[in-house]
Amino acid sequence: MIIIDNALREREAAGKPVCVGITGAGFAARGIARTIIRSVPGMHLAVIVNRSLDRARQAFLDAGVTEVTVARDAAQVAEAAASGRHVVTDDPTLMCQAEGIEAVMESTGDIDFGAKVASEAIANGKHVVANAELTGTLGPILKVHADRAGVIFSGCDGDQPAVQMNLYRHLRSVGLTPLVCGNIKGLQDYYRTPETQKAFADANGISAVMATNFADGTKISLEQAEVANATGMKVARRGMLGHEFRTRIEGIAALFDAAELRAMGGIVDYALGAEPGPGVFIVAAADDPEQQRYLKYCKMGDGPLYTFYAPFHLICLEVHLSLARAVLCHDAAIAPLGRQVVDVVATAKRDLAAGELLDGIGGFTVYGLCENSSVVGEYRLLPVGLAAGCRLLHPIPKDQVIRYDDVEVPENSLVHRFRREQDEHFGADRTDG
Repeated sequence: MIIIDNALREREAAGKPVCVGITGAGFAARGIARTIIRSVPGMHLAVIVNRSLDRARQAFLDAGVTEVTVARDAAQVAEAAASGRHVVTDDPTLMCQAEGIEAVMESTGDIDFGAKVASEAIANGKHVVANAELTGTLGPILKVHADRAGVIFSGCDGDQPAVQMNLYRHLRSVGLTPLVCGNIKGLQDYYRTPETQKAFADANGISAVMATNFADGTKISLEQAEVANATGMKVARRGMLGHEFRTRIEGIAALFDAAELRAMGGIVDYALGAEPGPGVFIVAAADDPEQQRYLKYCKMGDGPLYTFYAPFHLICLEVHLSLARAVLCHDAAIAPLGRQVVDVVATAKRDLAAGELLDGIGGFTVYGLCENSSVVGEYRLLPVGLAAGCRLLHPIPKDQVIRYDDVEVPENSLVHRFRREQDEHFGADRTDG
């Protein structure tokens, strides 16, 4: 969004910066905070919400802020927004209710907490930018709430789904037809756990749960479900095709058949080991022979399928663009079109015993696989984003998908309540009981 830089400078010149808040003080949140504070004119990060106030305060201090206070009520958060000061709190409702906070970034990756924050922020007229875990699981119903409130619910720039969506929108705007939206991944091992990923996590300053989510394929599945739900595309099979393609990504179009892709309405997918990683790619078709002639002149090949790609995604360095797009342009970086098109289903990481408690995303018990939502509904498959806290009613063998009928759902679960509302709103066939 090239226009965003000028729009932010106009807000800076007017003395009315876009005022935002962030939940979390982990790897991503610290990077977002530092970027906004040190590099983004026209945007003010007024509040960081975290259960550890010391970690929230340290995120500000690491970014160069010298004075940070603890907010005890929404009025103190509002005063920080108005005065250019910085506060921390462990109560997300204070940020969501405070006057002057225009947009909220939910960066924790915790779906239950994220759903609570997003719904509270939306109810108070604030735009929400969220991570793939939340958007891939409850995005459709949160988008419904946001539409009713007249605000934006969006995924975030810097993450692969929004990078794909930016490229998708660009290609459609020049008359091409995207047929594959793809992610480039270097490693995938369904059976990684927080134990196997501890050394990598420690070396990179992230949590072992986050590292496991990346390595076991759950994260890329949630990301591609987010893209599917924003484009209407499906998956060609459970888990996606996931071609191993250890060469330059430009040649991947040759692996696909244009007629088959059109018949499916386009697919989301990924390539394992392709270069340059970790970027994204889109395989698009040109229908006009003259268009094909121009593409050949532009060194794009003979067609009818062409590969376009972005060689990088800059994670927390670009997230502020989504916040600015929501506030200044009323535009979402990526958001669901409507009902869920692709879900990510919980699959046993090992042989699981009756009575075991599932630990959810990035844990020891399950990994996530993309599946078309029609299949998920028909077989009552359990979304991985709803797995945490579910207790198994009988043994489940390794690599078997888990059904609602296989588990006891935790009582009074906010995420399950939202999911029931989502299914009822869009007329889904399944229910968690």
